[in-house]
Amino acid sequence: MQVNWPREGKAEVAGSPLWDTHRDNAGRVKNVLCPQFDRTFATLIADLQSRGLLDETLVVVMGEFGRSPKINAVGGRDHWGSCFSVALAGAGIGGGQIIGASDRLGAVPASRPVRPPDLAATIFHLLGINPAGEFVDPLGRPREITDSGQALHELIGA
Repeated sequence: MQVNWPREGKAEVAGSPLWDTHRDNAGRVKNVLCPQFDRTFATLIADLQSRGLLDETLVVVMGEFGRSPKINAVGGRDHWGSCFSVALAGAGIGGGQIIGASDRLGAVPASRPVRPPDLAATIFHLLGINPAGEFVDPLGRPREITDSGQALHELIGA
């Protein structure tokens, strides 16, 4: 299942829709986006846990890129592919783990960088799919499930 953030009123997102905070990043994140996210994410995890579903459900929170480390002229942060955060919960992952860190500006990984293929390999592993396996694309060509990705053993064990 995939959940997308709902659209907000036009006045609230003029020039800065949803998490695409090119304007007023600090205000939108502090006053609108994070409070809503924190409540809904915590409620989802608590609900899955209370119903005994968290161990068999993988929850992935991420976007397709991060936000620039420098504030732009209108108080926003622009697209930034060099460094961003991802949260994983459930599927047997122990809580409270942090893998890697950025430099002090949040511009580039400073320790234990995780590449997209490694994240993909971890997700596939947690879903019970061999990340080193292959599939056949619609044109009949064999393709690797991940492009040299290695599952994050810190999360899943050896």
